[in-house]
Order: sequence, then structure tokens, then C-alpha cells
Amino acid sequence: MKSTRRSVLAAFLAVPSIKAAGIFEANAAQSALELTPACKDADELTITQTEGPYYKPSSPLKQDFAADAPDGMRITLGGFVLETDCKPVDRALVELWHADEHGSYDRVGYRLRGHQFTDQRGRWWFSTIIPSLYPGRTRHYHVKVQKPGGNVLTTQLYFPGEPLNARDRIFDERLLLRMRDTADGKFGRFDFIV
Repeated sequence: MKSTRRSVLAAFLAVPSIKAAGIFEANAAQSALELTPACKDADELTITQTEGPYYKPSSPLKQDFAADAPDGMRITLGGFVLETDCKPVDRALVELWHADEHGSYDRVGYRLRGHQFTDQRGRWWFSTIIPSLYPGRTRHYHVKVQKPGGNVLTTQLYFPGEPLNARDRIFDERLLLRMRDTADGKFGRFDFIV
């Protein structure tokens, strides 16, 4: 029987804290949810990308975007915010916005837009939908990440195996989500290094 997004998220949340050496303690959940990218001492910062024309400041505190687009294909996005020495960042701001199931952005309100703060282990997650394509771009999410008192990282996350990745002038394979199919949608994983 295939796991659900909820069970995969529960396994993700059960992953123990990172050891001082920057390696997760071994357990069954971790093997299914390995780091993206692999965390090692002196890791490189996550690369920046354009915020695009549809960013709106003052997004609401919100983790569940799925209700904003009930007809969209469900996905849970999650990961960690880590320092370059693999230490988790507590209370880092993670802001997400993206197109809907028709390839449109909400320019009036805050549909499919919101932010949250990482927990003590540096974990973040959103329940949302897979955005549709729109002219000139491959499928993607926009993200801003900021550790307390730090600079804002603005970037985008991409889906592996998308035919338009190769033709999108902004696409960068270093920003690919690690995807997993579940019984009720998909689970996408990315860890930000800030």
C-alpha cells in the first residue's frame, strides 16, 4: 500500500535533529527523505533567482494553500533551512507563492501565497497544489527564505523531468525538488542552505 502525503509528512517530522557532524541519525524515515542537496560541512549557499513580476509583500501566515485551489493536484512541500555547517535555523521565514492550476497568479489577494517560520529543527512545509504551466516558463514555485537577522534569499524551485526545463532560460538543476509519489498526491523536498 502506497503511503499518503500525511504519512510522508509525519515521517519527515519524525526525522531526528542533525548531529554536530551534519549527518542525520539513521532511521527508516530518513532513508526515504534524504537531504536535497546533501548536507555536508562548508556546503554552498542555495543559489538566488529572480522573484519575478508577481511577488506581493505582506503575505499571510499560512501553511495550507490547497483550499485556495480545490481542483488542483495536491502536493506537500517540505524541507529544512540549514546553515552552511548543517545546523538547523530556528524561526527562519519561508515565504511561498505560485501560479494556480490554470497558470495564473492572484494579483488582487493572497490566494496561493503565504509564509511560515521554521521550527527548532529548521523544518518547513506547505500543503499546496502543483502549479500549471504558463507561456515561457516551466513549472516552478517562488520562495523567499530569511534566517533571523540575515539577508533574504529569493529563489525558485523546479520539478524534475519537466519537458520545458531545458527551454526555460531561468531554470537551474541545482534547484530541483526531490519528488515522491504518495497515494493522495506528491511530496516535494528541498533544503535551503542560508
